Amino acid sequence: MKTETSSQSAYSKFIEQVKSSQVQRVTIKRDRIEYTLKREFGSQRYYTEPSGQIEELYRLLQSHNVEFTTIADNSANAAGIIGLLLSTGMLMGAFAWLLKFTNAGGVSIGMGMGKSNARVYSRGKTGTTFADVAGADEAKQELQEVVDFLSNGEKYRKIGAKIPKGVLLVGPPGTGKTLLAKAVAGEAGVPFLSMSGSEFVEVFVGVGASRVRDLFNQAKRQAPCIIFIDELDAIGKTRGNNPIGGNDEREQTLNQLLTEMDGFDGNNGVIVIAATNRPEILDPALLRPGRFDRQVLVDRPDKSGRLEILRVHARPVSLGKDVDLEAIAAQTPGFAGADLANLVNEAALIAVRKNHQTVLMADFKEAIERVIAGLEKRSRILTPLERQTVAYHEVGHALVGVLMPGGGKVSKISIVPRGLGALGYTLQMPEGDRFLLLEDELRGQLATLLGGRSAEEIIFGKVSSGASDDIQKATDLAECAVTQYGMSNTLGPIAFEKNSAQLLQGSSSRRSISAEVAAEIDRQVKQNIDKAHDMALEILQLNRDLLESTTQVLLEKEVLEGDELQQRLAQVQAPVGLNTWLMKAQW
Repeated sequence: MKTETSSQSAYSKFIEQVKSSQVQRVTIKRDRIEYTLKREFGSQRYYTEPSGQIEELYRLLQSHNVEFTTIADNSANAAGIIGLLLSTGMLMGAFAWLLKFTNAGGVSIGMGMGKSNARVYSRGKTGTTFADVAGADEAKQELQEVVDFLSNGEKYRKIGAKIPKGVLLVGPPGTGKTLLAKAVAGEAGVPFLSMSGSEFVEVFVGVGASRVRDLFNQAKRQAPCIIFIDELDAIGKTRGNNPIGGNDEREQTLNQLLTEMDGFDGNNGVIVIAATNRPEILDPALLRPGRFDRQVLVDRPDKSGRLEILRVHARPVSLGKDVDLEAIAAQTPGFAGADLANLVNEAALIAVRKNHQTVLMADFKEAIERVIAGLEKRSRILTPLERQTVAYHEVGHALVGVLMPGGGKVSKISIVPRGLGALGYTLQMPEGDRFLLLEDELRGQLATLLGGRSAEEIIFGKVSSGASDDIQKATDLAECAVTQYGMSNTLGPIAFEKNSAQLLQGSSSRRSISAEVAAEIDRQVKQNIDKAHDMALEILQLNRDLLESTTQVLLEKEVLEGDELQQRLAQVQAPVGLNTWLMKAQW
């Protein structure tokens, strides 16, 4: 059968053909007009594209008695229906996924979201033993019992003893809490499951609780086993402090952890070790016996501990013959294990930068200064007046500090800018580890902090903004003496500042006190700072010649240290009333 084809025609020609009564039939579509001519004009089929108002075309066709048909184009409607069906299908799929994912208690372990993301070390293969942990002898001794129980549990069970279900490692950041936990698993030769507290909590309610259940189920299947939760405070904060109210996801996670550690079902052979540096904010139910029975303090190491840590981290480093690790340990009080590891690495990097074959003692000294004061900024160019101001300021600190008790030995003065804002610094090395601050030492620290500003006043008759950090520290110290240390004879041994746990619960830092007491606190803080300032001025005025001569040498050399510095500091004279002020001054 022969298929009829249509020829394209211009719309204007189509209108002329209609007006001349040549058109037999018209079919009108949305974007196309098809028409057939009468027999006497050949019965040919044409198509054209519409132009103009369709209503006018209707009237024209009717006036010339032309048959026409309008066919609605449903492609748009079909596309809309298909889009609607697809959207509905996607919504139904998402709803089905949520149904699979959700149960009456929150989120199940469907789709793997409720599974714990614990890192598993099988049979003690953590790569760490107690030999890798230095400077924490007391903590290692406490944890040795855990290792012995996991290795030889029968002797404990025979006598009726029970090993602690949980051990909480408490201490400042960088002291080796995580390292100790890995060492326990490495020594005991048991599986070690490690997770961070933040890995439990998700946006979906119930995920954290599900992960806790899954973690403990994994541990029970591999018992005896160790579960280690780092940064426990992420999920263990005291309940009831939610400002929105209700039982939020974190509290559900904590509730599940409490149940798993000491619920109806026992966890024989599963020991939980956790680490935190904020034990004061943990929920009391978490710290009670039966859960975390034992708290082990992993504190910053003392001098002997720092020496052991330095030896551990210095093993792979090529040390020069002049390196004295004991002297480095003495010069780094307050450094944690992570700080000492960073110190050794910084010294090694400095040695490479200077093309040394080994790490020398000078590299360690520079690394200590870099860690304490920051990176040298020799590109920071100061004006002559600024250099003079900084030099007098730092020498003022040194001359006052050398007379004060408990301040440590002044070992270096520098006017080389370091770090973000230090235009110079005075380095005081403590002679040993200190755990208490006596009254006279506190007053001495106040005077030393104000020595720089006092030197500017004496020499220039005006002060600069360079003492802002010193003033901040002095004000904080003087306020602590009155509000926390109870060193005020007028106010007595009363703590006016709250501890950190109360602060974290959202209350103000200071207890409720009367306006008169607050005014008295402010008066005494100002009085103590004024007295320290007066003493610093008296010392520097008495030693003005030494102040000026030492400053001139410092301006020439930029750095004063060693014997030359010590000879100058030995010439500092103490005013007559110094000891009286240190020992008998009223707070």
